[in-house]
Amino acid sequence: MTSHSASADLSPLTVYGWDDAWADAFAPYAAEGLLPGRVVRVDRGQCDVITADGPLRADTAFVTPEDPLRVVCTGDWVAVEPGGTPRYVRAYLPRRTAFVRSTSSKRSEGQILAANVDHAIVAVSLADEVDLGRIERFLALAWESGAAPVVVLSKADLVPDPVTLAHLVRDVETSAPGVQVLPVSAVGGEGVDVLRAVVGSGTSVLLGQSGAGKSTLANVLAGAEVMEVQATRDVDGKGRHTTTTRNLLLLPGGGVLIDTPGLRGVGLWDAGTGVGQVFSEIEELAERCRFHDCAHESEPGCAVREAIDSGDLPERRLDSYRKLLRENQRIVAKTDARARAEIRKESKRRGAVGREAMASKRRGLR
Repeated sequence: MTSHSASADLSPLTVYGWDDAWADAFAPYAAEGLLPGRVVRVDRGQCDVITADGPLRADTAFVTPEDPLRVVCTGDWVAVEPGGTPRYVRAYLPRRTAFVRSTSSKRSEGQILAANVDHAIVAVSLADEVDLGRIERFLALAWESGAAPVVVLSKADLVPDPVTLAHLVRDVETSAPGVQVLPVSAVGGEGVDVLRAVVGSGTSVLLGQSGAGKSTLANVLAGAEVMEVQATRDVDGKGRHTTTTRNLLLLPGGGVLIDTPGLRGVGLWDAGTGVGQVFSEIEELAERCRFHDCAHESEPGCAVREAIDSGDLPERRLDSYRKLLRENQRIVAKTDARARAEIRKESKRRGAVGREAMASKRRGLR
């Protein structure tokens, strides 16, 4: 028997990212007569899904596990019932990539923000002082997700001096090795064509703090007022938080874009690989240290300290690297007994180093 979904023309889904690999993954659900679709919005147990037959509203009651990382989210490809009131999502396809952060709750649960993303666009407003540490944090999560990150310095028109703007770009590039850093002005149009080319294929997600200009960028890329934007404050050039849900938008030049609410907290979630990618130059230097377990403090033959002393590596980078590593270890340790043991071992080692340093100082004073 030929199922409805197997005989249907699925070409309308191609612009949303549907391909042969997704079709193969969906085959078992097609045999059951279910419809494939992509989730464009999730809201309180309901989700909006785009299918070959058009948009529909579906209930997620059948795919609401206790694990918050396994709930349906924007960007998922799902199997939906072909009819009925209400319609139900019966399953979602295995994700190719997933952008996950740690929640701000005391339980430190993971929260999935977007699925099946190819490009992670980290928006940073130039109306504020650029926080390099926060950018590094976003990039660690982006690399860990499997998406390729891009940093967009939005509201570039607020920095009219080209020399100052060039310095800001270089500062961010130093903190984002291997990542394209793009100053963009939605007002003047600078950098918009380059950004449009980046998001013109695959799926992109817009990330950043409240007021970073994400909704304005989404409107420019979509060529329409698809997202509500509140006026920029005259006092300091900052925007206001407007987006409250994650929405998937079809772009006229190709590709799809997921706009997200402003993120006040960006906690790491098992992002060790991502942290290593962000600080790749430190990890490469560490391989040349004399001791394989070098803490880059006062050990002889430390290539990292030599790079700092020579000015090739900013001390701030090492501090940020250590901070994110410690945070990630704490998150992992809550579910990983081996990681907890490693943290205790490292704590004891650092304590011994400190005690030895104090003892040496006392001997010197004598």
